[in-house]
Amino acid sequence: MGDCQITCITLSGTRSHDRITQIGNASVPWYLTTADAVQRIDAKTDTFYVMDASGRRANVGVVRPSQGLPYLRTYADSVWTDNLLSLGVC
Repeated sequence: MGDCQITCITLSGTRSHDRITQIGNASVPWYLTTADAVQRIDAKTDTFYVMDASGRRANVGVVRPSQGLPYLRTYADSVWTDNLLSLGVC
């Protein structure tokens, strides 16, 4: 896949506890589970990013909480952000 732009997500859970379960790009199209994306990032086989409203790129990284499963989050200008949650639904 290579360097892939994420344009949509699928959420699971209640609104206060949303968890991204799938990422994708409807225009290409491709879709991956979060677990698959984490594995690809860890293996350095693929990179993922989103474009924010101002047209800036925010790379996607893996956050590993002390408890629970790893999850995806954007990283831009040395700050972890929530740009993924602003994307539309796949």
